[in-house]
Amino acid sequence: MSTTRKIAHNTIIQMTGKVISTLLGLVAIAMMTRYLGVEQFGWYVTTITFLLFVGILVDFGITPVTAAMIGEGKYDETKLFKNLFAFRFFTAVFFLGLAPFVALLFHYPVEVKIAISFTTISFLAIAMNQVLVGFYQSKLKMYIQAIGEVTGRIVLVIGLWFFIKQGSSFLPIMGVVATASVVYTLVMLIWAWKKYEVGFAFDKHIWKAIMTKMWPIAISIIFNVVYLKGDTLLLTLFRSQEEVGIYGAAYRVIDILAQTAMMLMGVMLPLLAFSWSKKLKEEFRHRYQLSFDSMMLLAVPMTIGTIVLAHKIMSFVAGEKFISSGRPLQILSLAVFGVFVGAVFGHVAVAIDKQKQTMWIYISNAVITLTGYLIFIPKFGMYGAAWMTVFSELYAGTLLFLTIRHYAKENLGMKIFSKILISGIFMGSVLYLLQDLHVLLLIIIGMATYGFAIVGTQAISKNTIKEILTLKP
Repeated sequence: MSTTRKIAHNTIIQMTGKVISTLLGLVAIAMMTRYLGVEQFGWYVTTITFLLFVGILVDFGITPVTAAMIGEGKYDETKLFKNLFAFRFFTAVFFLGLAPFVALLFHYPVEVKIAISFTTISFLAIAMNQVLVGFYQSKLKMYIQAIGEVTGRIVLVIGLWFFIKQGSSFLPIMGVVATASVVYTLVMLIWAWKKYEVGFAFDKHIWKAIMTKMWPIAISIIFNVVYLKGDTLLLTLFRSQEEVGIYGAAYRVIDILAQTAMMLMGVMLPLLAFSWSKKLKEEFRHRYQLSFDSMMLLAVPMTIGTIVLAHKIMSFVAGEKFISSGRPLQILSLAVFGVFVGAVFGHVAVAIDKQKQTMWIYISNAVITLTGYLIFIPKFGMYGAAWMTVFSELYAGTLLFLTIRHYAKENLGMKIFSKILISGIFMGSVLYLLQDLHVLLLIIIGMATYGFAIVGTQAISKNTIKEILTLKP
Protein backbone atom coordinates (compact mmCIF):
# COMPACT_ATOMS: atom_id res chain seq x y z
CA MET A 1 0.00 0.00 0.00
CA SER A 2 1.45 3.40 -0.98
CA THR A 3 2.35 6.02 1.61
CA THR A 4 -0.38 8.38 0.39
CA ARG A 5 -2.97 5.64 0.68
CA LYS A 6 -1.78 4.58 4.15
CA ILE A 7 -1.93 8.15 5.37
CA ALA A 8 -5.32 8.65 3.73
CA HIS A 9 -6.80 5.49 5.21
CA ASN A 10 -5.42 6.30 8.64
CA THR A 11 -6.71 9.84 8.34
CA ILE A 12 -10.15 8.64 7.16
CA ILE A 13 -10.38 6.26 10.12
CA GLN A 14 -9.21 8.98 12.48
CA MET A 15 -11.58 11.52 10.98
CA THR A 16 -14.50 9.09 11.24
CA GLY A 17 -13.64 8.44 14.86
CA LYS A 18 -13.11 12.15 15.42
CA VAL A 19 -16.49 13.01 13.89
CA ILE A 20 -18.25 10.52 16.19
CA SER A 21 -16.16 11.63 19.18
CA THR A 22 -16.76 15.30 18.38
CA LEU A 23 -20.52 14.78 18.13
CA LEU A 24 -20.53 12.97 21.47
CA GLY A 25 -18.32 15.70 22.94
CA LEU A 26 -20.71 18.37 21.74
CA VAL A 27 -23.62 16.43 23.25
CA ALA A 28 -21.72 16.32 26.55
CA ILE A 29 -20.98 20.05 26.43
CA ALA A 30 -24.64 20.74 25.59
CA MET A 31 -25.73 18.67 28.58
CA MET A 32 -23.29 20.39 30.95
CA THR A 33 -23.96 23.96 29.81
CA ARG A 34 -27.71 23.53 30.07
CA TYR A 35 -27.58 21.71 33.41
CA LEU A 36 -24.81 23.61 35.18
CA GLY A 37 -25.62 27.10 33.89
CA VAL A 38 -23.12 29.86 33.17
CA GLU A 39 -21.50 30.14 36.64
CA GLN A 40 -21.03 26.42 37.36
CA PHE A 41 -19.91 25.79 33.80
CA GLY A 42 -17.31 28.45 34.63
CA TRP A 43 -16.27 26.20 37.55
CA TYR A 44 -15.85 23.33 35.08
CA VAL A 45 -13.77 25.52 32.73
CA THR A 46 -11.61 26.73 35.64
CA THR A 47 -10.96 23.15 36.85
CA ILE A 48 -10.08 21.84 33.40
CA THR A 49 -7.99 24.90 32.48
CA PHE A 50 -5.93 24.70 35.68
CA LEU A 51 -5.15 21.02 35.13
CA LEU A 52 -4.57 21.53 31.40
CA PHE A 53 -2.04 24.20 32.29
CA VAL A 54 -0.20 21.77 34.57
CA GLY A 55 -0.66 18.91 32.12
CA ILE A 56 0.83 20.80 29.20
CA LEU A 57 3.72 21.96 31.36
CA VAL A 58 4.64 18.32 32.06
CA ASP A 59 3.86 17.19 28.51
CA PHE A 60 7.56 17.41 27.53
CA GLY A 61 6.59 16.75 23.90
CA ILE A 62 6.33 13.02 24.59
CA THR A 63 3.91 12.29 21.72
CA PRO A 64 6.08 13.67 18.86
CA VAL A 65 9.23 12.33 20.55
CA THR A 66 7.71 8.83 20.74
CA ALA A 67 6.59 8.90 17.11
CA ALA A 68 9.91 10.34 15.90
CA MET A 69 12.15 7.92 17.87
CA ILE A 70 10.17 4.86 16.77
CA GLY A 71 10.18 6.19 13.20
CA GLU A 72 13.98 6.57 13.26
CA GLY A 73 14.41 2.87 14.13
CA LYS A 74 17.59 3.31 16.21
CA TYR A 75 16.45 1.18 19.16
CA ASP A 76 14.62 -2.08 19.72
CA GLU A 77 10.99 -1.09 19.50
CA THR A 78 9.67 -2.92 22.57
CA LYS A 79 12.57 -1.78 24.71
CA LEU A 80 12.15 1.83 23.57
CA PHE A 81 8.39 1.76 24.20
CA LYS A 82 8.86 0.47 27.76
CA ASN A 83 11.39 3.19 28.54
CA LEU A 84 9.15 5.90 27.12
CA PHE A 85 6.22 4.50 29.08
CA ALA A 86 8.19 4.52 32.34
CA PHE A 87 9.52 8.03 31.72
CA ARG A 88 6.02 9.37 31.07
CA PHE A 89 4.43 7.66 34.08
CA PHE A 90 6.86 8.71 36.77
CA THR A 91 7.31 12.30 35.60
CA ALA A 92 3.53 12.73 35.29
CA VAL A 93 2.84 11.27 38.75
CA PHE A 94 5.36 13.61 40.35
CA PHE A 95 4.25 16.85 38.72
CA LEU A 96 0.51 16.21 38.61
CA GLY A 97 0.66 15.17 42.26
CA LEU A 98 1.61 18.76 43.10
CA ALA A 99 -1.39 20.29 41.29
CA PRO A 100 -4.03 19.98 44.07
CA PHE A 101 -1.68 21.64 46.56
CA VAL A 102 -0.87 24.50 44.18
CA ALA A 103 -4.61 25.02 43.59
CA LEU A 104 -5.05 25.83 47.29
CA LEU A 105 -3.09 29.05 46.70
CA PHE A 106 -5.72 30.38 44.26
CA HIS A 107 -8.95 32.17 45.22
CA TYR A 108 -11.17 29.61 43.52
CA PRO A 109 -14.53 28.39 44.88
CA VAL A 110 -14.17 25.41 47.25
CA GLU A 111 -15.97 23.16 44.74
CA VAL A 112 -13.33 23.94 42.11
CA LYS A 113 -10.46 23.08 44.47
CA ILE A 114 -12.09 19.76 45.38
CA ALA A 115 -12.72 19.00 41.68
CA ILE A 116 -9.06 19.71 40.87
CA SER A 117 -7.93 17.26 43.57
CA PHE A 118 -9.67 14.18 42.11
CA THR A 119 -9.80 15.20 38.44
CA THR A 120 -5.98 15.05 38.50
CA ILE A 121 -6.30 11.27 37.96
CA SER A 122 -7.88 11.89 34.57
CA PHE A 123 -4.92 14.02 33.53
CA LEU A 124 -2.54 11.25 34.58
CA ALA A 125 -4.51 9.01 32.20
CA ILE A 126 -4.21 11.65 29.47
CA ALA A 127 -0.46 11.87 30.13
CA MET A 128 -0.11 8.11 29.53
CA ASN A 129 -2.18 8.53 26.37
CA GLN A 130 0.59 10.68 24.93
CA VAL A 131 3.00 7.74 24.71
CA LEU A 132 0.33 5.39 23.39
CA VAL A 133 -0.82 7.88 20.72
CA GLY A 134 2.78 8.45 19.60
CA PHE A 135 3.26 4.68 19.40
CA TYR A 136 0.11 4.09 17.35
CA GLN A 137 0.98 7.01 15.08
CA SER A 138 4.29 5.36 14.23
CA LYS A 139 2.43 2.11 13.42
CA LEU A 140 -0.27 3.87 11.37
CA LYS A 141 -2.81 2.14 13.62
CA MET A 142 -4.69 5.18 14.82
CA TYR A 143 -7.99 3.31 14.70
CA ILE A 144 -7.10 2.08 18.21
CA GLN A 145 -6.93 5.66 19.41
CA ALA A 146 -10.21 6.40 17.65
CA ILE A 147 -11.92 3.44 19.38
CA GLY A 148 -10.56 4.53 22.75
CA GLU A 149 -11.66 8.12 22.32
CA VAL A 150 -15.17 7.19 21.18
CA THR A 151 -15.54 4.70 24.07
CA GLY A 152 -14.50 7.38 26.56
CA ARG A 153 -17.01 9.83 25.11
CA ILE A 154 -19.80 7.24 25.28
CA VAL A 155 -19.03 6.72 28.98
CA LEU A 156 -19.05 10.50 29.43
CA VAL A 157 -22.45 11.02 27.81
CA ILE A 158 -24.10 8.07 29.58
CA GLY A 159 -22.60 9.11 32.91
CA LEU A 160 -23.76 12.70 32.51
CA TRP A 161 -27.26 11.56 31.57
CA PHE A 162 -27.46 9.39 34.68
CA PHE A 163 -26.25 12.02 37.15
CA ILE A 164 -28.25 14.82 35.58
CA LYS A 165 -31.35 12.64 35.83
CA GLN A 166 -30.50 12.15 39.52
CA GLY A 167 -30.22 15.91 39.99
CA SER A 168 -26.59 15.60 41.12
CA SER A 169 -24.36 18.52 42.07
CA PHE A 170 -21.23 19.84 40.35
CA LEU A 171 -18.72 17.38 41.88
CA PRO A 172 -20.36 14.11 40.70
CA ILE A 173 -20.50 15.64 37.21
CA MET A 174 -16.73 16.22 37.39
CA GLY A 175 -16.32 12.63 38.57
CA VAL A 176 -17.88 11.47 35.30
CA VAL A 177 -15.49 13.69 33.32
CA ALA A 178 -12.52 12.10 35.13
CA THR A 179 -13.81 8.55 34.63
CA ALA A 180 -14.26 9.04 30.87
CA SER A 181 -10.57 9.96 30.45
CA VAL A 182 -9.47 6.88 32.41
CA VAL A 183 -11.64 4.61 30.23
CA TYR A 184 -10.14 6.16 27.06
CA THR A 185 -6.63 5.30 28.26
CA LEU A 186 -7.57 1.78 29.40
CA VAL A 187 -8.92 0.88 25.95
CA MET A 188 -5.64 1.92 24.30
CA LEU A 189 -3.56 0.21 26.99
CA ILE A 190 -5.44 -3.10 26.80
CA TRP A 191 -4.85 -3.36 23.05
CA ALA A 192 -1.16 -2.55 23.47
CA TRP A 193 -0.95 -5.15 26.25
CA LYS A 194 -2.30 -7.85 23.93
CA LYS A 195 0.04 -7.05 21.04
CA TYR A 196 3.19 -5.84 22.77
CA GLU A 197 5.00 -6.20 26.06
CA VAL A 198 3.74 -3.22 28.05
CA GLY A 199 5.70 -2.36 31.15
CA PHE A 200 8.45 -0.22 32.60
CA ALA A 201 12.12 -0.21 31.62
CA PHE A 202 14.98 1.94 32.86
CA ASP A 203 17.79 1.87 30.31
CA LYS A 204 20.00 4.85 31.10
CA HIS A 205 21.20 5.19 27.50
CA ILE A 206 17.64 5.34 26.15
CA TRP A 207 16.52 7.72 28.92
CA LYS A 208 19.46 9.95 28.02
CA ALA A 209 18.43 9.84 24.34
CA ILE A 210 14.83 10.63 25.29
CA MET A 211 15.86 13.62 27.39
CA THR A 212 18.31 14.83 24.74
CA LYS A 213 15.60 14.82 22.10
CA MET A 214 12.98 16.09 24.49
CA TRP A 215 14.51 18.99 26.40
CA PRO A 216 14.27 21.64 23.65
CA ILE A 217 10.66 20.58 23.02
CA ALA A 218 9.97 20.67 26.76
CA ILE A 219 11.38 24.20 27.09
CA SER A 220 9.34 25.28 24.09
CA ILE A 221 6.17 23.72 25.55
CA ILE A 222 6.68 25.42 28.91
CA PHE A 223 6.64 28.78 27.12
CA ASN A 224 4.04 27.50 24.68
CA VAL A 225 1.56 26.85 27.49
CA VAL A 226 1.76 30.49 28.54
CA TYR A 227 0.06 31.63 25.36
CA LEU A 228 -2.00 28.47 24.78
CA LYS A 229 -3.79 28.39 28.13
CA GLY A 230 -2.64 31.59 29.81
CA ASP A 231 -5.65 33.49 28.50
CA THR A 232 -8.26 31.34 30.23
CA LEU A 233 -6.18 30.90 33.38
CA LEU A 234 -5.71 34.65 33.78
CA LEU A 235 -9.38 35.21 32.96
CA THR A 236 -10.24 33.04 35.99
CA LEU A 237 -8.17 35.40 38.16
CA PHE A 238 -9.36 38.77 36.82
CA ARG A 239 -12.97 38.11 35.77
CA SER A 240 -16.12 36.45 37.09
CA GLN A 241 -16.86 32.73 36.76
CA GLU A 242 -19.79 33.69 34.49
CA GLU A 243 -17.44 35.34 31.98
CA VAL A 244 -15.07 32.38 32.29
CA GLY A 245 -18.02 30.13 31.42
CA ILE A 246 -18.96 32.20 28.34
CA TYR A 247 -15.37 32.28 27.05
CA GLY A 248 -14.74 28.66 28.00
CA ALA A 249 -17.75 27.44 26.02
CA ALA A 250 -16.35 29.11 22.88
CA TYR A 251 -12.88 27.76 23.62
CA ARG A 252 -14.19 24.19 23.90
CA VAL A 253 -15.33 24.40 20.27
CA ILE A 254 -11.90 25.73 19.26
CA ASP A 255 -10.15 22.94 21.18
CA ILE A 256 -12.09 20.34 19.20
CA LEU A 257 -11.06 21.94 15.91
CA ALA A 258 -7.41 22.29 17.00
CA GLN A 259 -7.18 18.59 17.95
CA THR A 260 -7.67 17.71 14.29
CA ALA A 261 -4.43 19.53 13.42
CA MET A 262 -2.38 17.54 15.91
CA MET A 263 -4.05 14.30 14.85
CA LEU A 264 -3.19 14.68 11.16
CA MET A 265 0.38 15.87 11.73
CA GLY A 266 0.85 13.04 14.22
CA VAL A 267 0.31 10.62 11.33
CA MET A 268 2.79 12.49 9.12
CA LEU A 269 5.55 12.97 11.71
CA PRO A 270 7.16 9.48 11.71
CA LEU A 271 7.08 9.44 7.91
CA LEU A 272 8.75 12.87 7.70
CA ALA A 273 11.33 11.81 10.32
CA PHE A 274 12.13 8.62 8.40
CA SER A 275 12.57 10.43 5.06
CA TRP A 276 14.79 13.10 6.60
CA SER A 277 16.95 10.67 8.63
CA LYS A 278 17.53 8.49 5.55
CA LYS A 279 18.30 11.57 3.41
CA LEU A 280 15.49 10.77 0.96
CA LYS A 281 15.12 14.34 -0.26
CA GLU A 282 12.44 13.81 -2.90
CA GLU A 283 10.35 11.70 -0.57
CA PHE A 284 10.72 14.28 2.21
CA ARG A 285 9.77 17.11 -0.15
CA HIS A 286 6.65 15.22 -1.25
CA ARG A 287 5.58 14.45 2.32
CA TYR A 288 6.30 18.00 3.45
CA GLN A 289 4.10 19.44 0.70
CA LEU A 290 1.44 16.80 1.36
CA SER A 291 1.41 17.74 5.05
CA PHE A 292 0.91 21.43 4.30
CA ASP A 293 -1.75 20.88 1.65
CA SER A 294 -3.70 18.39 3.81
CA MET A 295 -3.67 20.74 6.79
CA MET A 296 -4.82 23.72 4.74
CA LEU A 297 -7.55 21.57 3.22
CA LEU A 298 -9.03 21.33 6.72
CA ALA A 299 -7.94 24.68 8.22
CA VAL A 300 -9.50 26.98 5.63
CA PRO A 301 -13.10 25.68 5.74
CA MET A 302 -12.98 25.31 9.53
CA THR A 303 -11.87 28.91 9.96
CA ILE A 304 -14.26 30.48 7.45
CA GLY A 305 -17.20 28.27 8.41
CA THR A 306 -16.80 29.03 12.11
CA ILE A 307 -16.64 32.79 11.49
CA VAL A 308 -19.91 32.71 9.54
CA LEU A 309 -21.80 30.30 11.80
CA ALA A 310 -20.32 31.14 15.23
CA HIS A 311 -23.49 32.46 16.91
CA LYS A 312 -25.65 29.66 15.54
CA ILE A 313 -23.09 27.05 16.62
CA MET A 314 -22.96 28.34 20.20
CA SER A 315 -26.73 28.67 20.45
CA PHE A 316 -27.19 25.13 19.14
CA VAL A 317 -24.41 23.54 21.20
CA ALA A 318 -24.61 25.37 24.53
CA GLY A 319 -28.10 26.89 24.54
CA GLU A 320 -29.47 30.42 24.47
CA LYS A 321 -27.71 31.35 27.73
CA PHE A 322 -24.40 31.00 25.90
CA ILE A 323 -25.30 32.81 22.66
CA SER A 324 -22.90 35.60 23.70
CA SER A 325 -20.10 33.04 23.25
CA GLY A 326 -20.56 33.52 19.48
CA ARG A 327 -18.48 36.70 19.30
CA PRO A 328 -15.38 35.30 21.06
CA LEU A 329 -15.77 32.15 18.94
CA GLN A 330 -15.59 34.26 15.77
CA ILE A 331 -12.37 35.86 16.99
CA LEU A 332 -10.85 32.58 18.18
CA SER A 333 -11.63 30.90 14.85
CA LEU A 334 -8.82 33.01 13.36
CA ALA A 335 -6.50 31.37 15.87
CA VAL A 336 -7.49 27.96 14.46
CA PHE A 337 -5.74 28.81 11.21
CA GLY A 338 -2.61 29.73 13.18
CA VAL A 339 -2.83 26.45 15.10
CA PHE A 340 -2.87 24.44 11.87
CA VAL A 341 0.05 26.38 10.39
CA GLY A 342 2.03 26.06 13.61
CA ALA A 343 1.27 22.33 13.79
CA VAL A 344 2.75 21.72 10.33
CA PHE A 345 6.04 23.48 10.92
CA GLY A 346 6.31 22.59 14.62
CA HIS A 347 6.10 18.89 13.76
CA VAL A 348 8.50 19.29 10.84
CA ALA A 349 10.98 20.88 13.26
CA VAL A 350 10.88 17.66 15.32
CA ALA A 351 11.18 15.51 12.18
CA ILE A 352 14.35 17.32 11.01
CA ASP A 353 15.70 17.57 14.57
CA LYS A 354 15.68 21.39 14.73
CA GLN A 355 13.71 21.80 17.95
CA LYS A 356 16.50 23.83 19.53
CA GLN A 357 16.46 26.29 16.64
CA THR A 358 12.74 27.02 17.17
CA MET A 359 12.90 27.58 20.94
CA TRP A 360 13.34 31.35 20.56
CA ILE A 361 9.97 31.53 18.80
CA TYR A 362 8.08 30.02 21.73
CA ILE A 363 10.05 32.00 24.31
CA SER A 364 9.52 35.36 22.59
CA ASN A 365 5.88 34.50 21.92
CA ALA A 366 5.30 33.68 25.58
CA VAL A 367 6.86 36.95 26.75
CA ILE A 368 4.96 39.13 24.27
CA THR A 369 1.63 37.33 24.69
CA LEU A 370 1.78 37.18 28.49
CA THR A 371 2.46 40.91 28.53
CA GLY A 372 -0.56 41.39 26.27
CA TYR A 373 -2.74 39.18 28.47
CA LEU A 374 -1.81 41.16 31.59
CA ILE A 375 -2.59 44.44 29.82
CA PHE A 376 -5.75 43.56 27.92
CA ILE A 377 -7.55 40.90 30.00
CA PRO A 378 -8.12 43.18 33.04
CA LYS A 379 -9.40 45.92 30.67
CA PHE A 380 -11.31 44.01 28.02
CA GLY A 381 -11.89 40.58 29.58
CA MET A 382 -12.56 37.70 27.20
CA TYR A 383 -12.19 39.89 24.09
CA GLY A 384 -8.69 40.94 25.12
CA ALA A 385 -7.90 37.27 25.77
CA ALA A 386 -9.30 36.18 22.39
CA TRP A 387 -7.41 38.73 20.29
CA MET A 388 -4.11 38.04 22.05
CA THR A 389 -4.67 34.32 21.43
CA VAL A 390 -5.10 35.05 17.71
CA PHE A 391 -1.89 37.08 17.73
CA SER A 392 0.07 34.35 19.51
CA GLU A 393 -0.97 31.55 17.14
CA LEU A 394 -0.31 33.56 13.96
CA TYR A 395 3.01 34.82 15.37
CA ALA A 396 4.18 31.26 16.13
CA GLY A 397 2.93 29.84 12.83
CA THR A 398 4.59 32.55 10.72
CA LEU A 399 7.98 32.38 12.42
CA LEU A 400 7.99 28.57 12.44
CA PHE A 401 7.34 28.61 8.69
CA LEU A 402 10.28 30.99 8.07
CA THR A 403 12.60 28.99 10.35
CA ILE A 404 11.79 25.62 8.79
CA ARG A 405 12.16 27.07 5.29
CA HIS A 406 15.66 28.17 6.26
CA TYR A 407 16.81 24.83 7.70
CA ALA A 408 14.95 22.38 5.47
CA LYS A 409 15.94 24.30 2.31
CA GLU A 410 12.56 23.44 0.82
CA ASN A 411 10.03 25.85 -0.66
CA LEU A 412 6.36 24.99 -0.43
CA GLY A 413 4.18 25.29 -3.49
CA MET A 414 1.17 27.57 -2.98
CA LYS A 415 -0.84 26.61 -6.05
CA ILE A 416 -3.04 24.11 -4.20
CA PHE A 417 -3.39 26.45 -1.21
CA SER A 418 -4.73 29.22 -3.48
CA LYS A 419 -7.37 26.84 -4.84
CA ILE A 420 -8.29 25.77 -1.31
CA LEU A 421 -8.65 29.43 -0.30
CA ILE A 422 -10.92 30.18 -3.28
CA SER A 423 -13.03 27.12 -2.41
CA GLY A 424 -13.27 28.24 1.22
CA ILE A 425 -14.37 31.77 0.29
CA PHE A 426 -17.00 30.34 -2.08
CA MET A 427 -18.29 28.09 0.73
CA GLY A 428 -18.37 31.02 3.17
CA SER A 429 -20.33 33.16 0.72
CA VAL A 430 -22.95 30.45 0.24
CA LEU A 431 -23.30 29.98 4.02
CA TYR A 432 -23.65 33.74 4.54
CA LEU A 433 -26.45 33.98 1.98
CA LEU A 434 -28.31 31.02 3.50
CA GLN A 435 -27.68 31.79 7.19
CA ASP A 436 -31.39 31.84 8.07
CA LEU A 437 -31.45 28.04 7.73
CA HIS A 438 -30.86 25.66 10.66
CA VAL A 439 -27.19 25.31 11.63
CA LEU A 440 -27.05 21.52 10.99
CA LEU A 441 -28.41 22.03 7.48
CA LEU A 442 -25.91 24.85 6.93
CA ILE A 443 -23.01 22.61 8.00
CA ILE A 444 -24.11 19.94 5.51
CA ILE A 445 -24.50 22.56 2.76
CA GLY A 446 -21.09 23.99 3.65
CA MET A 447 -19.37 20.60 3.43
CA ALA A 448 -21.06 19.82 0.11
CA THR A 449 -20.29 23.25 -1.33
CA TYR A 450 -16.66 23.10 -0.24
CA GLY A 451 -16.25 19.58 -1.62
CA PHE A 452 -17.77 20.66 -4.94
CA ALA A 453 -15.45 23.68 -5.11
CA ILE A 454 -12.37 21.60 -4.24
CA VAL A 455 -13.12 19.15 -7.04
CA GLY A 456 -14.04 21.99 -9.40
CA THR A 457 -10.79 23.88 -8.82
CA GLN A 458 -8.83 20.60 -8.94
CA ALA A 459 -7.21 21.36 -5.60
CA ILE A 460 -7.02 17.57 -5.26
CA SER A 461 -6.07 15.69 -8.39
CA LYS A 462 -8.13 12.79 -9.72
CA ASN A 463 -5.13 10.48 -9.30
CA THR A 464 -4.86 11.35 -5.61
CA ILE A 465 -8.58 10.74 -5.09
CA LYS A 466 -8.33 7.44 -6.98
CA GLU A 467 -5.34 6.33 -4.92
CA ILE A 468 -7.07 7.23 -1.65
CA LEU A 469 -10.26 5.39 -2.59
CA THR A 470 -8.48 2.27 -3.81
CA LEU A 471 -8.56 -0.02 -0.80
CA LYS A 472 -6.46 -2.84 -2.28
CA PRO A 473 -2.76 -2.93 -1.31
